[in-house]
Amino acid sequence: MSPDDPRTTEQPMPRGRTHRRNRTRRRMVAGAVAALVAGAGAGALALSAGAAPAVDITVDAGASLGTVPSTGVGLNTAVYDTYMNDAKAASLMRAAGIRQLRFPGGSVADAYHWKTHTVTGGSWAAPGTDFDHFMATAKKVGAQPIITANYGSGTPQEAADWVKYANVDKHYGVKYWEIGNEVSGNGYYGSKWEVDNHADKSPREYAKNLLAYAKAMKAVDPTVKIGAVLNTPGSWPDGVKAAGDDADWNHTVLSIAGKSIDFVIIHWYPNGAGTADILKTPAQIAGTTSAVRSLLHTYAGPHAASVKIAVTETSSAMSPAQTSQAAALFAPDTYMSWLEQGAVNVDWWDLHNGMGKPTTVNGETDYQDGGVLSVGSCSGGTCEPARETPFPTYWGIRSLTSLAQPGDTMVKASSANPSVAVHAVRSSNGGLNVMLINKNPQNTAQVSLSYTGYTPAPGTVRTVSYTKGGTALTTATRGTAAAQTLPPYSITTLQLKPSSATTRTDTPSPAPTPTAATPTAAAPVASASGTIGTRAQATAAGVPVGRPDRSNTAGGLAATGMSNAVTYSAVGGLLALAIGSMLVLRVRRGRASHGR
Repeated sequence: MSPDDPRTTEQPMPRGRTHRRNRTRRRMVAGAVAALVAGAGAGALALSAGAAPAVDITVDAGASLGTVPSTGVGLNTAVYDTYMNDAKAASLMRAAGIRQLRFPGGSVADAYHWKTHTVTGGSWAAPGTDFDHFMATAKKVGAQPIITANYGSGTPQEAADWVKYANVDKHYGVKYWEIGNEVSGNGYYGSKWEVDNHADKSPREYAKNLLAYAKAMKAVDPTVKIGAVLNTPGSWPDGVKAAGDDADWNHTVLSIAGKSIDFVIIHWYPNGAGTADILKTPAQIAGTTSAVRSLLHTYAGPHAASVKIAVTETSSAMSPAQTSQAAALFAPDTYMSWLEQGAVNVDWWDLHNGMGKPTTVNGETDYQDGGVLSVGSCSGGTCEPARETPFPTYWGIRSLTSLAQPGDTMVKASSANPSVAVHAVRSSNGGLNVMLINKNPQNTAQVSLSYTGYTPAPGTVRTVSYTKGGTALTTATRGTAAAQTLPPYSITTLQLKPSSATTRTDTPSPAPTPTAATPTAAAPVASASGTIGTRAQATAAGVPVGRPDRSNTAGGLAATGMSNAVTYSAVGGLLALAIGSMLVLRVRRGRASHGR
């Protein structure tokens, strides 16, 4: 029995961090907050003279970063997950806004035969997790499926038959199909974790076979979208040329198939030695996306603009935090950073996984479980919460439901301090939602917010928060659109309504075309020591895994009628009271550059 086979005598789910998938060797304002005055709203605080200055947040509600895709927030499932189709799990996924489910798993996909519901090699397929049962769960969740066709031990005909069954016979309407999972892990570059029975395991052969798969599948249903597996730029084995090859995997595959594919697939598992490190990594996403777009610009020609990027696996697995608060903060920051860069979907790994060796991270027990829901497993005398109990990562993902819905418009937002991340979305009902993530595990953050292209209504605002140790999202009315106090290690979303003066003409400008940048303009991408595409790639790059962590103002709002730039500001440490009046500081600020 493979060590990744989830069958054990004690529990039905895999034990240990390597069971993330069926792999046997992966380790992969102006300085203040609002002054307290008579009638001030709840949550407003006056800072002492020695308090840290407020973090300046700028939201440009007139600058669009694109619309939230219908498949944006996704999650991985796996055929070896006995609990994949639990009714409670489906209900929790639906409540979390999961809009896409990936099947049949990670590496197991290259060994899975859908007709017989069997697996080649060491893993297994649990009863009741076949394709039809999966689709029933996807329907309950309200999620679209993305399917990984078996490249490693399958054939183009097997994949075409799956398309026919799904879309012609059953009318499931499965749109997105990946051809294989992390295929470059087939041993061609020395490290092997993927099943690949092809005699020739080169990128050239994969590209040729990819075209054969696409031809066979589109002959059945021309509307399906076919995806090619790439290595994450800057991650091993990206850039590696095997003996006798003219180019690395990505350049070879795209030079042959770039003009024939509909999307490209990357897996993003950034490395973080500590929790502070992993929380910095979403800043790398713009550079990674730029590198992918540069490749597409080179090889897909006029077709490049229509080729989408799908991040079908990501998590904080390459850091100390998997079920503790840092992972919860990492999740929404990662989803939004990818979607703002134009990704069509982001799929977290995964629904259920199984407990590893528990550790303590920032005072919390981290069960080292890659799933967002507990399976109730035990290790070394420590047991997880009851089955289907949400981990903090689940609540981090669910926080996105308070920020955005499919079709909403993402807009530019920036933070003057990387310890506070910000994402902003214009909702279809005219509101503006702003998510603030305080990455400091010990200290509150005072934030001062300014807006361009949008005038929030005065008074206190509705907030939806998730804080350390929480078991639910908390809704409150506190602070203002101008100033907020963020608890340590927290996610807070402001749900703003427009001022009566705001008109419908304040609509965001269109997002830029993804291929506008030339290849030479691509931002630098972290090397393998900084960003790892997969955990097996991490092992090959020599990166250790699993190290424990060391570790309201009252009154009118300040707005000018002469510009769309509106700045809300509070005077820190100064309480200005006068009989029958108060002091409102009005400041006009130029447009800040987008810092994300």
